[in-house]
Amino acid sequence: MASRSYGACALCQRVAAVKIVFRGMSAAAHLQPKEDFLNGTPHKKHPGVTNLKTLRLPEELQVAAQSIIHRAQVMKLPERAQKLTNFLWSRKRAVEDFTLRQQAVSLEKELWGKAMQKIEVSDIDEEALEHRIRKRVFSELRRTTYRWTPMKYDEELGVVYMAARLAGGYAAVRRALNEIKKRDSAFAPQTLLDFGSGLGTVAWASHSCWGDSLKELVCVDSSGPMNVLAERLLKGDDERGEPHIKQVYFRQFLPVSPKTQFDLVVSAFTLSEISNVKDREDAVVTLWRKTSSYLVLVENGTKEGHQMLMEARETLLKKQEKIVHDPRPAFMFAPCPHEMICPKLAQGPITPCNFHQQYHPLPLPQHNGCQIEKFSYLILSRTGGGKPETEGVTWARLIAPVLRRTRHVHCRMCCPDGQLQHMVVTARKHSRDMYRCARSSDWGDQLPMVQKAEEDVDSESE
Repeated sequence: MASRSYGACALCQRVAAVKIVFRGMSAAAHLQPKEDFLNGTPHKKHPGVTNLKTLRLPEELQVAAQSIIHRAQVMKLPERAQKLTNFLWSRKRAVEDFTLRQQAVSLEKELWGKAMQKIEVSDIDEEALEHRIRKRVFSELRRTTYRWTPMKYDEELGVVYMAARLAGGYAAVRRALNEIKKRDSAFAPQTLLDFGSGLGTVAWASHSCWGDSLKELVCVDSSGPMNVLAERLLKGDDERGEPHIKQVYFRQFLPVSPKTQFDLVVSAFTLSEISNVKDREDAVVTLWRKTSSYLVLVENGTKEGHQMLMEARETLLKKQEKIVHDPRPAFMFAPCPHEMICPKLAQGPITPCNFHQQYHPLPLPQHNGCQIEKFSYLILSRTGGGKPETEGVTWARLIAPVLRRTRHVHCRMCCPDGQLQHMVVTARKHSRDMYRCARSSDWGDQLPMVQKAEEDVDSESE
C-alpha cells in the first residue's frame, strides 16, 4: 500500500514537472517586452494609445454650419440627410470593363450550352439564337451590375451633405491625424494638401492638431459649389469676415509641377468618387509624389472602402515609378503593423478592417445624442519614423473591441508577422504591466505584445 502511495506521488511530481515545462515553452514562444517599456508612462497613456474621447466640431465651425443650414431652408433636410448618408455608405466601386466582359462571356457560354441541350442541331437557326442569347446577356448584366454614377453637388445638395457628413467626416479625419500627432510628436507640418477637400474638414481637423504651425493649406475639389461652402464655413458664414484659419487656398485642380511637395497630404472619402482602378492608382501615385512626410487616406469603414485602401497600399508599397522625383520609399505607418498582404483579405469570409470614433453630431432635428463614425484609414510615411517601439518590443494593432473580463482581457490583433491573433492577456502570463495596458486599451490602439501564433493551451478557458 505504501509503495503504491509513493508511486502515485512520484507520478504527480512528474506530471507537475511536465506542466511547468510546457508553461515555460509557451511563455518562451511569446516575445515579452522589457519591464521598463513604459518608461514611467501611466498604463492608461501607454505609447500605443491613440484613441480619442468623444469629439465635438470646433465651435466656430459648428456655428457657421448651423447658420448656413438655417439660411438655406432646405425642405425635409433631416430625411434627405439620412437618405444621402445611407446612399454613400452603401456605395460600391464601379464594375471594371474587363470584369464586365468576363461576366458577359461566361454568361453567353452558359446560355449557349443550355440552348444546345434543348434544340436539335438540324433545327438550329444560329442567327436568331445568337440574337436572343445576346439580348438575354445584356438584360441580365443590366439587372445584376451595380450602376455607379459620380456625385454632382450643387449648393442645395452641398447643404444636405453638410448636415449628413460634416461632423462624422471631421471625426474620422481627426482620429487618423491624431495617430501622427501622438506617435511623431516632433512633426509640425507647415504645408498641407487636401485632395477632394469637400467642406474643408481636413483643414479644420489638421488645424486642431497642429494649430499655427501650418502656413499653407491647399484644398483641391472639382466641385465649385463645395469650394464656396467650404470658404463660407471658414469665414463663419460672413462674406466680409476674416477666415478662422489663415492661408487656405481653394483650387479645382492639383498643382501641376511634380516637384511641388507638401509636408502632409490627405485624401478623405475621395477614392470612392474615382470611377475605375486605373484612375485611382494614378491618383494615389500623384498624391504620393506630392508627399514630403505623410500621406493619409480615409474611406468609409465598409468592404469597398477597405479594399480601395488596400489597392492604394499595394500600389504605393510595390509599384516602381518610371521617373523618380523623391527616392525615399513608402513605409507603412498605420494602421498595419506590417507590409504584407492584409490578413483580412486572405481569409474568408472577407471582413473590412475598420475603426470607430464617437462624436457629437450637428444639433439638428433627429440628431440625438452621440453617434459613431465607422471608417478605414491608411497612413504612409517617407521617413519610417514615429513607431511606438522600445528595444526588444514589437507592437500589434487591436482590430476589435477589447473584452474585459475578471482577471483576463480578450484582445484581437493584427500582428507584425502579418497574422491575426486572438490573445487572452492575464497578469500571470504576460506581466502586470502588460495586463493593465491591455485593460486600458481600446479598438484601434496598439499593444506591446508578442507575435507568435501559439497561445497557452489553457488561455482560452480562463
